[in-house]
Amino acid sequence: MAEDVAQEVFLKFYSSPPREFQNIGGWLSRVATNLAYNYLRSEKSRQRREEKTSLPGRVADSSEEQALKNEEVRSVRLVLDDLPERDQLCLLMKHSGFTYEDIAAATGLKKSSVGTIIARAQARFKKVYLEQKGSGA
Repeated sequence: MAEDVAQEVFLKFYSSPPREFQNIGGWLSRVATNLAYNYLRSEKSRQRREEKTSLPGRVADSSEEQALKNEEVRSVRLVLDDLPERDQLCLLMKHSGFTYEDIAAATGLKKSSVGTIIARAQARFKKVYLEQKGSGA
């Protein structure tokens, strides 16, 4: 990073040199210092933004946590496979952010029916999911 700052100093010197050339070394030193401070401030700000977006106290999933997530994904896929194809498609599209118009166009349903069908599909999903969890599957 220091090399980048140094290069930036000389680019600034080339593109907008100081008005007076008596103390070029002082000017270069001041510009380098200011650019270094700017870099440090932006880096600190970036780290704060990243910390806000990450979960507190969590760096990475342990292998046990990853195994549990994989098991949950497998369970959800098994439940989806037990549902009728129309319910699968509606649920997947709804939870992928598609609008009711998009879902209606893809499934051939009326837009006014999509909400009801999704609600029923969610109820069926929940019922099958709870049955599978209860049976230890």
